[in-house]
Amino acid sequence: MTKDSQNCHFKDFAVTVVAMNKTTKGYEQITAPSVSNEDQTAEIWLPVELFQNFPEDQQQVGIVTYDSDQQFNLNDFIMSDIIRIELLDHEIEYLINPLIIHFPVNNYTNNTNTSYIYSCQYYDEEGNDTWKTDGCNTTQPRDDVVQCSCNHMTAFAVLLVEVNNIDKRQWEILSVISYVGCSLSAIFSAFSVLTFIFNRKARAEVSSSIHVSLSAALFLLNISFMLSEWAATLQKNKVCVFIAVMMHYSLLSCFTWMAVEALHLYLLLIRVFNIYIRHYMIKLSLIGWGVPAVVVGSLLLFHITYPTRPFYGTKDVTFSNSKATNAACWITEPVVLYGVNLSYFTVVFLFNLMVLLTVSRQIFKLKQVDLKKQKKIPVKDAGTVLGLMCLLGITWGLVFLGSGYINYPILYLFCIFNTLQGASIFLWMCLTAKPDKQKVDHTKSLSTVDTFTSEKQKE
Repeated sequence: MTKDSQNCHFKDFAVTVVAMNKTTKGYEQITAPSVSNEDQTAEIWLPVELFQNFPEDQQQVGIVTYDSDQQFNLNDFIMSDIIRIELLDHEIEYLINPLIIHFPVNNYTNNTNTSYIYSCQYYDEEGNDTWKTDGCNTTQPRDDVVQCSCNHMTAFAVLLVEVNNIDKRQWEILSVISYVGCSLSAIFSAFSVLTFIFNRKARAEVSSSIHVSLSAALFLLNISFMLSEWAATLQKNKVCVFIAVMMHYSLLSCFTWMAVEALHLYLLLIRVFNIYIRHYMIKLSLIGWGVPAVVVGSLLLFHITYPTRPFYGTKDVTFSNSKATNAACWITEPVVLYGVNLSYFTVVFLFNLMVLLTVSRQIFKLKQVDLKKQKKIPVKDAGTVLGLMCLLGITWGLVFLGSGYINYPILYLFCIFNTLQGASIFLWMCLTAKPDKQKVDHTKSLSTVDTFTSEKQKE
């Protein structure tokens, strides 16, 4: 190669080799070579700073346009040319400023009820020879052009993919519900923590300590959730990664503390006369805060070690009734999103559900024992079970009913119940503090775990 650019046309592809001008500021525009006498070809913008540290004889970039997608097409709908971008003698795994490609796209007619969107993807030749979206963002400035912004170099194309995402109007309503619920939950969770700090009697009770730890995890989750969309609008990717990691850690911490709630309830139920465990609360704290830290820390280490396949960052949600998208900071890798989170929660949910059913059975058994002595108020028993459902996170199980498709009633119930969990726990702690001023003998239901233990001992 000389310093001049050169074009070469072959049977199955065309290639352009361009000598970069490092004196240019920002980006340098390159037109991809055309094949099959195309009228429109892709336009590429490369960040010039990429070549600043390269010797002058290595400041060339090759652009390849393939005439056929046969070697790349794995039952995928490829809607553009396939463009390969590579540097001479250098393999670029991560770009601080992404390269930009404007793809002219083929028009299509949708004769089905299924929704489709354009998606910028790259061909993973080192993996399973499949098309992937890691490190690429998709926007559409015009109907006939798709803009791809990618942080690495390989073969790129625009694919037509099926979406089952949410309607934009429904998203806006659910967002309002979520933000209002998270705000209230964060405020009441903070009240729970502050009340615990300044209440010596509450600090002496293990049950209160567990409730407050769950409230603290919910506070972190609500705050990070409310910051996730804002952080996605910032140019600094590290801020978005931090918010995504914080939200993931607090989510797993919530699940873990819900399991701790169930574990504590189980121990009080089964080992009523011998529940003393040395350093009990310290061990529970190591589980509640430590296990999520190990999981998220391992994922973050992988994220840092392999920047071309980040686990955390900007996640785009495409609305089903438009081409608009909404970005938030969250997990970008589906394997982590569903493999880790869903399996983690499934184990917690099944254990907590088993404990709830066992405790509910005991509550109504106590009701039958006391029925001859005085009238019982069933509402209190039902309220106790509902309170335990909140503590144990049973309402999070609604995620199983909405998995795989959009079910708006389930989504609304999920948002309402789970964003108000912090407020519900604060209310539970206030209500369960009342029996201390009354005789436990006249308590008609399980108001706290400790009260339930007293009733069990009397039996």
